[in-house]
Amino acid sequence: MESSHQLSLVKPTVELKDEYLSFYKEWQESKEDMVPWVIQKDPSDFEAMVKFLMNNEQGYNLPEGWVPDSTYWLINQDKRVLGAVNIRHQLTPFLLNSGGHIGYGIRPSERRKGFATKLLSLSIEKAKELGIRKALVVCDEDNTGSFKTIINNGGIPDSDFIEEDGNIVKRFWIDL
Repeated sequence: MESSHQLSLVKPTVELKDEYLSFYKEWQESKEDMVPWVIQKDPSDFEAMVKFLMNNEQGYNLPEGWVPDSTYWLINQDKRVLGAVNIRHQLTPFLLNSGGHIGYGIRPSERRKGFATKLLSLSIEKAKELGIRKALVVCDEDNTGSFKTIINNGGIPDSDFIEEDGNIVKRFWIDL
């Protein structure tokens, strides 16, 4: 694994357009669910996508029932986008059940290298800066990698949540 001090979280920026588009394209080609939800956003108008993410952080133009959220990209020393995280500033009843405060994902070709553990660790620091004292982090029951990542970052299991389709969401609290 690359040494972790070379990894950092950055706010979305048009300067990283090519690197982000490479990240996005890889997710698209993998046919996997794109996690966190913000990476599903069409980047064809890149400046508008970055503005949308910045507006969400400020709480501007949020859809009904949504809370402000902050998005960061995990980059290495070459500015390659390895992952993304979305931190919700507070919880709604929906997020309390199956969304949590922190949603994150690592690009398919960069998994199993320890990046998710570092991404979550850096995200916890950002959540602390937002005033969150106890963060809820969730993963699907069948996502062993994410389960281990959350435990490695101090996750304490809470009750599971069963979604309408029967999917089991494992819920964990991390004291910040």
